[in-house]
Amino acid sequence: MSMSRSPEVGGVSLDETDRLLLAHLGRDGRASYAEIGLLANLSATAVRRRIDRLRSRGVVRGFTVVLDPELLGWQTEAFVEIYCRARTGPEEILASLRQFPEVVAAWTVTGDPDALVHLRASDTKHLEAVIERIRREPGVQRSRSSVVLSRLIG
Repeated sequence: MSMSRSPEVGGVSLDETDRLLLAHLGRDGRASYAEIGLLANLSATAVRRRIDRLRSRGVVRGFTVVLDPELLGWQTEAFVEIYCRARTGPEEILASLRQFPEVVAAWTVTGDPDALVHLRASDTKHLEAVIERIRREPGVQRSRSSVVLSRLIG
């Protein structure tokens, strides 16, 4: 395997092995260093060293669980526009939203809202409770919600 470095992006350059390790982690964040090492032709120790280096450089910021809303019975969907207080940065919004398993996806956006959040819940009562908890987050000033009635595409 060639050890060529890719051009730096955002001050970080990755070689082919780094990209391979990240691809394996992206598919299964719970894979052991030994499992990843078998796939990448490296020892578990070498995999750990590389992943530790990627974490210290900020390339890997953490590991998370991705829930399947369908299997949880979360059939109710909504898109929520979040309006934040002045000087609330994307990092603060992200930190607030990460604590809610009902958040399927979230984006910062142009226009009046600061963020757009896709939620899934078991029913409207569950959805309302999640939206109220989000509205109580320190940086959030207000929100505007649209509940999905039917999915046309996707």
